[in-house]
Amino acid sequence: MDMLANLALGFSTILNIVPVELPGIGTVPLPMNIILCFIGCLVGTLIGVLPGVGPIATITMLLPITFQLGNPTGALVMLAGIYYGAQYGGSTTAILVNIPGEATSVVTTLDGHEMAKQGRAGVALGISAIGSFFAGCVATIVIAALAAPLTRVALLFGPAEYFSLMVMGLIFAVVLARGSVAKAVIMILVGLLLSTIGTDLETGQERMTFGFGPLSDGVDFAVLAMGVFGFAEVLRNLEVSESRDVVNKPIGRLLPSMADLKASAAPILRGTGLGALLGILPGNGAVLGPFASYTLEKKIAKDPRRFGRGAIEGVAGPESANNAGAQTSFIPLLTLGIPPNAVMALMVGAMTIQGIIPGPQVMTRNPDLFWGMIASMWIGNLMLLIINLPLIGLWVKLLKVPYRLMFPAILVFSCIGIYSVNNSPADVVFTAAFALFGYSLIKLGFEPAPMLLGFVLGKLMEENLRRALIISRGDMLTFMEKPISATLLVIAAVMLGLALLPSVRKSRDEVFTE
Repeated sequence: MDMLANLALGFSTILNIVPVELPGIGTVPLPMNIILCFIGCLVGTLIGVLPGVGPIATITMLLPITFQLGNPTGALVMLAGIYYGAQYGGSTTAILVNIPGEATSVVTTLDGHEMAKQGRAGVALGISAIGSFFAGCVATIVIAALAAPLTRVALLFGPAEYFSLMVMGLIFAVVLARGSVAKAVIMILVGLLLSTIGTDLETGQERMTFGFGPLSDGVDFAVLAMGVFGFAEVLRNLEVSESRDVVNKPIGRLLPSMADLKASAAPILRGTGLGALLGILPGNGAVLGPFASYTLEKKIAKDPRRFGRGAIEGVAGPESANNAGAQTSFIPLLTLGIPPNAVMALMVGAMTIQGIIPGPQVMTRNPDLFWGMIASMWIGNLMLLIINLPLIGLWVKLLKVPYRLMFPAILVFSCIGIYSVNNSPADVVFTAAFALFGYSLIKLGFEPAPMLLGFVLGKLMEENLRRALIISRGDMLTFMEKPISATLLVIAAVMLGLALLPSVRKSRDEVFTE
């Protein structure tokens, strides 16, 4: 009954109508949260369709705009819509162009594009949308069911437990990151170091500012994220030659036949379960969902040779896992205040900009925001189903827009957005510097996402470390004397040890390279 009452609060928040002053028209009552949810889903689908942009860069660009909205719930609902909307859009590009719009859509290219070549692009897109909608709805139920119990558990955490939880989260980020484990560790350490730049709140001493005034307040989150992800991504894509194998065959009917639905039903259920489970894991476990689903479907199939040649199960399962994982990744953020991946780290930044402290207190202090976000996911999934299927023709046309026309506009609007946050030209210069830094990292084979997680969690880790040591009077054993803290640290140590084993490293690399 409590969950139903909470969901009723969430829907009333999302459906709330507020007076809005429109220039030249006057005050008009509008459901602003619904409108912002729709904008987020539409923009998310658009950037998912256009390869080379991505939700991280897009959310980063829109962070300054959310500051101007003055509506925390609407702002976070819009950003959330961009994230899970991009998962829908990414499948369109994967099926029609054989280019994964998102990392999570890589597996969809294997059978989705083959179906398109066979003249079954419409069926592939249709089953992808149906599977995504079902998975999104189930994942939302999982979030609603687990939110209250996890929040009650999180309230038992003290500073030592929170510090250990964050350590475990960063270790998971290392284990699940692509490429070298050593490089992932280095990126996390760089993020932690960047988080310490600025004035120490307790002593008032400046740290690592080198006497440069603009650094006395530390590195701005939007500046770092925009430079390393937004601008650097543009630079990376400019050097890639465009080769878009847009399928010339008719898309065909969008509604799958009964035989297609029968073949897809079980993969959709299995993919939803796998994706929902892996999405909760800290360290971007959501990325593993589609890979795990595809591997499972191929292993249990009567004829595994069909996979890679247009098997509809190879689209239905991974796409369901993709969207389920995208939404359940909100669970650690909303209940514990711990971002499991780079996009959730951006959500932490957005919450901080709005004056909201992420963590278990969000449910008690901001229940309308907490349950409003959960309710918006149901509405958003329905919107995405309506947006995606009728607009397939428009998405195909957008796929033919050359990058050279998109990227200058992206850079201009990004610079305007960064400047508007603090009205500081120095922020634009810092963003450009971080863009070069981020581009260099990409060229050297480093993945920037763990760095952003380290940066976001760095301040929280330092704060909880200090509190724990003050309470224990400087005794470091306090982290091992508390059962929950000790358990989390042991899990972190075991996971890091396993990641360093040659056999585990080999299988881990195969997941991301298959």
